[in-house]
Amino acid sequence: MGSPFAFQRHGQCGMELSELLPHLAEVVDEITVIRSMRTGVNNHVQSIHALNAGRITAGHPALGSWLCYALGSEAQNLPAFVALPDPLSLPVGGVDHWANGWLPSLFQGTVVRPKEPRILNLDPPAHMRGEPQEKLLKYLDELNRDHLAQHAGELDLEARIATYGLAAQMQTAAKEALDLSKETAATKAMYGMDTPATAEYGTRCLIARRLVERGVRFVQVFTSNQFWDHHNTLSARLPEACKKTDKPSAALVKDLKQRGLLDSTVVMWGGEMGRLPVIQNGGTDKIGRDHNTYGFSSWLAGGGVKGGNVHGATDDVGHQAVEKVVMHHDLHATLLHLFGLDAKKLVYARNGQEQNLLDGKEGTVVTDILR
Repeated sequence: MGSPFAFQRHGQCGMELSELLPHLAEVVDEITVIRSMRTGVNNHVQSIHALNAGRITAGHPALGSWLCYALGSEAQNLPAFVALPDPLSLPVGGVDHWANGWLPSLFQGTVVRPKEPRILNLDPPAHMRGEPQEKLLKYLDELNRDHLAQHAGELDLEARIATYGLAAQMQTAAKEALDLSKETAATKAMYGMDTPATAEYGTRCLIARRLVERGVRFVQVFTSNQFWDHHNTLSARLPEACKKTDKPSAALVKDLKQRGLLDSTVVMWGGEMGRLPVIQNGGTDKIGRDHNTYGFSSWLAGGGVKGGNVHGATDDVGHQAVEKVVMHHDLHATLLHLFGLDAKKLVYARNGQEQNLLDGKEGTVVTDILR
């Protein structure tokens, strides 16, 4: 079954995009589309693990944890790694997306809830505010340091102590970062916050920009469980999914660029799989497509990535990537390279062995997508 949606060329580069992505079409000259992504792992959870943690099994550090382990945090009063889940549900794979795995727990992601209060327990009780809390935290820190001195090298204890200190600073910094009231009406409209279909996702994309602006190292914005899993009724569900994400995602690229942040920020958009070129289920209104992890698309912008660029291709029917194939470990090597890191040398000693994100795979940097 061919696409029921029209494709047109856009921008100075003439990139072909579906009519379902009119706002992404406005920023094609800023992005690279990889049309040859592949994991070859045909189940959601395993393919997500491959793309987010380098392995098909759970329990390993997420990409954000690796990046924060390597580079630390620019922000001293906000988490280094923040996850922004959808209000409808956690994504496929749940909290593994922001898990530190066997890296020290200091490098796990912090969840910002999709509804108020976005971070729980930031406010102390009324009788503890101000000087009483300051004295209590100072005394607690002294006790913790004394205890740590007796248990040198206990990473979980070090992480817990660091979390106490960060939590105190976040009482002010996180509230300010998550407060959108000072954003202009024009900015909110650009993210689609004035339209029900895009308001919620647009809000989280705007929060992502505000976090990056304040030095948060790694931010992930999620859709809900199975949101793109169109085994049936694709003709209705795919336009709905694209409408929710298209305008806010394009707005994030535009906003970062106009604020001078795009060159120092890598934006990546994608999922764990594409769909097969054949139909699944019968009947005009019920037709969908099954999983395809052998040839699908993702896009990147900023941070040293070429604009107006298409990398790779699938076969004529869109089943398998056949030109300039990018495996998940190639993508990881490339992303780390953009941050000045060698994926093979970014290692952590575990059980007497040096582990890295590539899980023993070669991991080739995709130089064709770099400026």
